[in-house]
Amino acid sequence: MNKFKTKFRQFVYVLKHDYFNANNLIFFVVIILCIAWTYSSIVAMTRNWKLSEEIVEKKKELAILELEVETLELENEYYSSDEYKELAIRAKQNKEFPGENLVILPDNSDYAKNKHTQTSSKQQEVSNLSKWLSFLFGI
Repeated sequence: MNKFKTKFRQFVYVLKHDYFNANNLIFFVVIILCIAWTYSSIVAMTRNWKLSEEIVEKKKELAILELEVETLELENEYYSSDEYKELAIRAKQNKEFPGENLVILPDNSDYAKNKHTQTSSKQQEVSNLSKWLSFLFGI
């Protein structure tokens, strides 16, 4: 038992004089304060970043809502205009002005449907050099 007490006292002595002296305690306290300061700075930066992201989102929502309000105001102006009222009445009551006639046109022919696709394929076949020569010299 004496051996154990002696070893324990030696261990306590080494701890007091080698590890827990004033210099080492100050050093450990400074390290703990630096870690705490760094952690709190990171937490503050994270919070600020999240808040700035929320501000950006709120500004986007505000812009969208302002556009919706503007659109609704324009719609209200249109619905209160005489032009809309006339069109609505004519559509609901099947009214027409004197001299107006309904013209029913036939469906487009195959030539009319394919006209633009033929011209675009012709344009693709002409090379750039040919276009320049045509432009500059009329060839």
